[in-house]
Amino acid sequence: MKTGTLYLIPTNLSAPFTPAHILPATVVETALRLNHYVAENAKVARAFLKNIGLDKPLLEISIRELNNHTRIDALAEMIAPLVAGHDVGLVSEAGAPGVADPGAIIVALAHQHGIAVVPLVGPSSILLGLMASGLNGQKFAFHGYLPQDKAIRINVLIELENESRRRNMTQLFIETPYRNHSLYADLLTTLSPSTQLCVARDLTGNREYVQTKRIAEWRKLVPTTEKLPTLFLLLAK
Repeated sequence: MKTGTLYLIPTNLSAPFTPAHILPATVVETALRLNHYVAENAKVARAFLKNIGLDKPLLEISIRELNNHTRIDALAEMIAPLVAGHDVGLVSEAGAPGVADPGAIIVALAHQHGIAVVPLVGPSSILLGLMASGLNGQKFAFHGYLPQDKAIRINVLIELENESRRRNMTQLFIETPYRNHSLYADLLTTLSPSTQLCVARDLTGNREYVQTKRIAEWRKLVPTTEKLPTLFLLLAK
């Protein structure tokens, strides 16, 4: 029996959004024809499908959740439709699935079963932020969330800055929106005045903001952090 195809479908980074502004028509068409999904958050996935124009009842769409609470023994259920010959869509809670996202687990499982994996074009906050930062796009590393403990976080920032300087590497990381201000404050007090910092907030959204300045310049400004999804990028010289 021929297996199905796993489609990696990017979703919106901000809401509300206009599908045509951030997704190619072929991505929307693919997403709307699928009846099986694996999603980080089923509620968010349903909202996404409605927003892009789903015209059939949501009850007809099978959505299995894959996140930090998913049991290992549930993975077989998620890949079963693919093994049975049905195409399946993978969606993250925001942006590109499989990147800084638990969906990578199902992608790896699909490869193990010889199932075709097709990545589709759409927004990724990591790449959009890097593109707009003006920092080194030839050598970079994404570190996800930094430690919550302040002392440990500061030590990590020092290590990342030193590595950035040594390797001419852009360092990227994110934070839960309500902790943006704390991280921003640590960046300003910990990093060298000459280090470049980019703050990329609410990418593709109505309150999009991208600025790159040296730490010495950021220290002269009123804090720009808000409780919105933000990517931080640094490059030390």
